[in-house]
Amino acid sequence: MFDAGYDTARLAFLLDGLPVEVLGRLRSDRVLSRPAPSRREHALAHPGGGRPPLHGAEFRMKDETTWGESAHTTATATSRYGNAVASCWDRLHHRLTRRAARLDHDGALPIIDDTLIRLQVEQLPGERDPKPVWLWTSAVAITPAHLDRLWPAFLRRFDLEHTFRMWKQTLGWTAPKIRDPRPATRDPRSAVRRPLDLADHHRLRPASARPDACT
Repeated sequence: MFDAGYDTARLAFLLDGLPVEVLGRLRSDRVLSRPAPSRREHALAHPGGGRPPLHGAEFRMKDETTWGESAHTTATATSRYGNAVASCWDRLHHRLTRRAARLDHDGALPIIDDTLIRLQVEQLPGERDPKPVWLWTSAVAITPAHLDRLWPAFLRRFDLEHTFRMWKQTLGWTAPKIRDPRPATRDPRSAVRRPLDLADHHRLRPASARPDACT
């Protein structure tokens, strides 16, 4: 899962063939392309001939008239965000250019099909204006059940970010300190030194004493 600013199409291309799915947020001003028409469709639309296009019609996130009918639309009642409506459009793709990571790419640039998701919630904490969130996933032909797994998974990403911020800003865990774990803490009721159990980050407590951890 990635926030806006990451090249999700590039990551999906590099991870092609692996059992992973790339999910990321897109800026709300992006423009994607639909699949190119087949040769038969192009010949019927252009009887005079011409080279078939590589990309289909544009999908502009800020222009609702270009969206068309979504593949699936689901509505979920949540306690925090109210009614959450998720819609997805299948087999859209980015128009890749030979910049940055693709300068040395040989041959034609790949067309990476994906699924675009629009999430609109009813409310946000703090009475903020709920703007839609656009998500991109490397999976295609997803089902409504799959759609309802993707956007909650992305929202859980913020819980991880807040946890990391707590570790860094509150606990000061900004750099590892390599040292003997045995003197990390001392039991005030005895002279036995025990290492810290950091498996549960919600409640820091000394771990149970082991024979090899005693001095």
